[in-house]
Amino acid sequence: MPDQSIPALPPDLHAASDHERLAQDRIPPDVLAYIEGGSGQEVTLRRNRAAFSHHAILPRLLRSVGHGHTRSLLLGHEFDHPILLAPVAWQQLVHPHGEIDTARGASAMDTCMVLSTLSSCSLEDVAQHANKRWFQLYWQASREHTLSLVRRAESAGYSALVLTLDASVQTPSLRAQRAGFRFPAGVRAVNLQELPPIELPPVGAGESAIFQGVMSTAPGWEDLRWLRQQTTLPLLVKGVLREDDALRLREIGVDAQIVSNHGGRALDGAPASLDRLPALRQTLGADYPLLLDSGIRSGRDVFQAIALGANAVLIGRLQLHALAVGGALGVAHLLRTLREELELCMAQTGCATLADITPDLLLKLNPEVPC
Repeated sequence: MPDQSIPALPPDLHAASDHERLAQDRIPPDVLAYIEGGSGQEVTLRRNRAAFSHHAILPRLLRSVGHGHTRSLLLGHEFDHPILLAPVAWQQLVHPHGEIDTARGASAMDTCMVLSTLSSCSLEDVAQHANKRWFQLYWQASREHTLSLVRRAESAGYSALVLTLDASVQTPSLRAQRAGFRFPAGVRAVNLQELPPIELPPVGAGESAIFQGVMSTAPGWEDLRWLRQQTTLPLLVKGVLREDDALRLREIGVDAQIVSNHGGRALDGAPASLDRLPALRQTLGADYPLLLDSGIRSGRDVFQAIALGANAVLIGRLQLHALAVGGALGVAHLLRTLREELELCMAQTGCATLADITPDLLLKLNPEVPC
């Protein structure tokens, strides 16, 4: 595990993207390949970043922003800004304190942390350090085991559940495989330690290890209806890209949805999350909470996501970069910088509030023309 005895942040840390640059020297190459890589040939991973380069931001003149702020109301709670930390697993891969330090950094910036089921620190321990916290839920092999995680999250004071539905099966990361990545012995999914390991049914002759194997434990629509009835916590679904899915989720009672392709780590060949956002916003209407995940690297990206219909965004890989660079202090610095970068875009476009960030402030560029 890399040495994290860093007394202060590096002096050449000026932009959110600098965390990504500096993290290259603080994370072992095989771990870095696992973090940075996407599924398969990384088509979707590249699309996520390219989508943000296909829009220009149009400045506006002579707008008063003296009363400006980035406050946001989401699921009945007020946030100082619309930047959340996405659920990212195995954070002790890059820092010995893992999710504990991420939670400390998030709390310092009044940021909501979405803790992964596959965290390397227990959800109860993280709850002691995360002032605003949601719990990301992976469906387990049975309803009973899934509900046990829900009850633990409720008892630990998590204020929402984020059910991830796009990763029942994943295309392997060729980048990680070629780098020889293997999980170190000390990195564990501690939240699942009390649950029995998932046992897949034996695959018979002529059957598929995917269809009759891995997917045999994947949830269905009836499972989602059942889960909605088991808790009064707000329920979000992460991994939405289709309009028909979005409508059905809303009808079942899902309180909010996260437009996401799992950061390019699920189906390789899926569209960029940002490219699906406008259609999903139009389908669900102006008042339904919609968040964006995948591809955010700057406050400028946050601005674009809000202009295209997001109420808030989630930051994935960048939080690991910041954690590797400076622990809790690095995470706090990243969040402060992202917020300031967003505020700069707002000020120069005459947007005093998030509600002022509208689609007309973006100019769609010809993707064939280099930016």
